[in-house]
Amino acid sequence: MEETISLKEIFATLKKRLLLIITITLLATIISAIFTFFFITPQYSASTQILVNQQSSKDSLYNQNAVQTNVQLVNTYSGIVKSPIILNQVIKDLDLDYSAEALQNMISVETVQNAQYFNVTVKNTDPAEAVQIANKTASIFKTQIKNIMKVDNVTVLSKANLASSENPVSPNPKMNMAIAFVVGLMISVGLAFLLEYLDNTVKTEDDLEKLLGLPVLGTISEISADQHHVKKTSHAAHTQARGDHLEA
Repeated sequence: MEETISLKEIFATLKKRLLLIITITLLATIISAIFTFFFITPQYSASTQILVNQQSSKDSLYNQNAVQTNVQLVNTYSGIVKSPIILNQVIKDLDLDYSAEALQNMISVETVQNAQYFNVTVKNTDPAEAVQIANKTASIFKTQIKNIMKVDNVTVLSKANLASSENPVSPNPKMNMAIAFVVGLMISVGLAFLLEYLDNTVKTEDDLEKLLGLPVLGTISEISADQHHVKKTSHAAHTQARGDHLEA
């Protein structure tokens, strides 16, 4: 027969292991806070926006085909932005101590569906350097795309600025601590039920009934040493008083 656990037993287990649950949960939260504030290096973000817009002659009309072509070019250009031909020039101009691969990992390109623009975002431990890399990448891309694609259809819509990059984007202390709190709570509750499951000692009449499958007919109360001493002294005094009475 399968064993079932009642809601009352669940709350009893949680109450019994409450100190363990609180300790592990608080410990996980504190460790997360210490690790977030003292061991994780803050990352800053700087973004620039680039527009892809084919320059048209006076005789041509601004039509849907031109827009669709520009939209398709966005996907191509978003890959070229992070190519070595662009990044190596950025490293050279800014005299950066990074490899092209390391710089590529700092840069992310975000495109918007059916839009003629894309965002270039740089994450760095130095906000000023992040701004420099973002702007220099956009500038070199605009120059190099003329030679690569043989077309002049790129415009830098907005440049990165230091004012919007002074606040770190990671780590997020509140988020990290909240995650650590939830994970710690889940682990502690799971550990509490595991310890309860592994605990096969008999402590109450209910435990004995579950173990043997028989009803308890009676119990024998435990007499402590002090109670035994008091009863023994009382019995001796009673016996002595009875003897004195017989002698009289």
